Amino acid sequence: MLLDVKAVRLRPDEPFTWSSGWKSPIYCDNRVTLSYPDVRTYIKNALADAIRQHFPTAGAIAGVATAGIAQGALVADILNLPYLYVRPEPKKHGMGNQIEGRLQEGQSVVLIEDLISTGGSSLKVVDALRQAGAEVLGMAAIFTYGFPVAAQNFADKGVELVCLSNYETLINEAQQLNYIPAEAATSLAAWRQNPAEWNKN
Repeated sequence: MLLDVKAVRLRPDEPFTWSSGWKSPIYCDNRVTLSYPDVRTYIKNALADAIRQHFPTAGAIAGVATAGIAQGALVADILNLPYLYVRPEPKKHGMGNQIEGRLQEGQSVVLIEDLISTGGSSLKVVDALRQAGAEVLGMAAIFTYGFPVAAQNFADKGVELVCLSNYETLINEAQQLNYIPAEAATSLAAWRQNPAEWNKN
């Protein structure tokens, strides 16, 4: 579905440039899925099912700003749970809020994210919720690149991460659909192992 609606684009021969400066054969923007009702519905139901299975005691859903805000609201509605969203840092004006919505002391929260790369920005939100007195049960996301550093970062924070899909599955599916030629798979696999150095030669 992500390939079909071009939420994920693969261009090993014409790599994208990320804000970090990394050259990347993949670009992922899961906000695109919100424009396709069938895909949007599938994703929100799948995220809700993942939370029921992995975090059955969830007392609230929190979207990670900005891309996780809409997805989180959709999931909270299905689960009939309180909803809030969290910015990477407090606002510079008004009330200076970082957490928007009502968070109860000790409330068990599951975060919703659209995409996991290194996990750094997502885990800042975990820190903010914990400092505000929440019990963070874990995080559910649409897609992960599967970087080892992300797995380590989540483990260090003691946060369980559940993702609907991942980079390896994406590449396999892209090959089966003839979205990419077979020879491109090797380059795509090499990128995930060392994205900072990929395509420098």
